[in-house]
Amino acid sequence: MKRLLIILGIIAAVVLVGFFSLRSWTKSSSPEAIAQVDQNGLKIKVDYCQPYKKGRKIFGGLVPYGKVWRTGANEATIIEFDQNVVVAGQPLDKGEYTLWTIPSADGWIAIFNSETGQWGTNYDQTKDVLRVPIASRKHSPMAEQFYISFSPSATGTDMILAWDQTEAIVPVQKRTSPD
Repeated sequence: MKRLLIILGIIAAVVLVGFFSLRSWTKSSSPEAIAQVDQNGLKIKVDYCQPYKKGRKIFGGLVPYGKVWRTGANEATIIEFDQNVVVAGQPLDKGEYTLWTIPSADGWIAIFNSETGQWGTNYDQTKDVLRVPIASRKHSPMAEQFYISFSPSATGTDMILAWDQTEAIVPVQKRTSPD
């Protein structure tokens, strides 16, 4: 019995070391990042991972048009709103969501999903809380690494999703009515 416990302990230690080594290796290729804004009482925080272009065709290639993308790498991207907001003209309640997108050549769809904590490719459409069309445009200079940033707008803030020669703009503002 004692020998079995020792063997199980060794196996558990090897698995644990392997897990953390794999996690460290994937994070080195697509490091973790946080984008946040605190502007005019509107607070948004995004936890995501930043993949690199590495000479690949990104949109319409590595990230196919018309298919759900995890909007980053590794774990699903998490976005948190500290209050009720309006995203691209549609109400969204305060809280934590995973952020997904569907890129296309002439505009994207931003998706806010209630399931959190999953690996980035485990998407469950039945947990979508909001899907909204968003604008995309040419980005210059080319962004080697995917990033999320915020830019003030007249009515709130624009969340910018930029990679390669493309950026998508997600307009966000405070919601003043309960909708």
